[in-house]
Amino acid sequence: MSSIQLKRSTKDKSLSPAEQQAQIDEVRKLIGPIAEKLPVLCSDASISRYLRARNWSAKKASKMLKETLKWRLQYKPEKIRWEDIAHEAETGKIFRANYCDKLGRPVLVMRPGFQNTNSTSGQIKYLVYCMENALMHLNQDQEQMVWLVDFQGWAMASISVKMVKPFLEPKTYKKVKFVYSNDPKSQKIIEEIFDLDKLDVALGGRNRAGFDYQAYARQMKEDDIRKSNFLDSSCSSPPASILFESHQPESPDLDHDSNASDEGGLSSEGEATPPNLKCIDEKTQGLSLN
Repeated sequence: MSSIQLKRSTKDKSLSPAEQQAQIDEVRKLIGPIAEKLPVLCSDASISRYLRARNWSAKKASKMLKETLKWRLQYKPEKIRWEDIAHEAETGKIFRANYCDKLGRPVLVMRPGFQNTNSTSGQIKYLVYCMENALMHLNQDQEQMVWLVDFQGWAMASISVKMVKPFLEPKTYKKVKFVYSNDPKSQKIIEEIFDLDKLDVALGGRNRAGFDYQAYARQMKEDDIRKSNFLDSSCSSPPASILFESHQPESPDLDHDSNASDEGGLSSEGEATPPNLKCIDEKTQGLSLN
């Protein structure tokens, strides 16, 4: 069992199933009628994720979920299509990788040094689009994605990294640590999490294929069609398991001292060498703009 699974099971065992259900029902009551507008996000499974994120406090979880619901109803992230943001993707500054990590989690790659536009609103829309796409590629039993941020060529003026903060829980953002592509300890962490034959060379792997804009565009258009078909026939917030076939990679036998955690990122001991790679392991309980 990984440390992620161990920590989650420890938290959940502090409440009996009946007590957990009571908290879920309380959250649904506190949310009120707005829950009917996005029922998928107000299922028992979804509400339990918000409760875990707020240490099973119904009051805090309901506030968090209500903010998510209000944002989704206003911003309508599920309506964003490839044609709306295609120009933002030309350099591969953000993209969902065509592989998962060894735990089956979708991988979102960010490369701030490849920034190619000046519109903050356009950049945020593209980030939201990529995150929505990654969420829809979650396995049915998966609640996490992995973020890989390559800092090669990065400058403080790059908006890509700055605009990520509103999408992360404060305790998650504070625990993010750097790993180093030229450090043996960091390389060991990468090997535990990723298949190096699939991971890009720039991110510490052995795959030299690189980002292919045309291939990525085709994949995103196909995903958009599948999403549209589902939305036309059902609700406004599709669950991952309905839209996409699940990947079922074998789970590695990570020991309990692994640096992967529910709230934090993958970390390594800091060295003097300037970092160029950051890996964030983030829970996906919802998007919310401050």
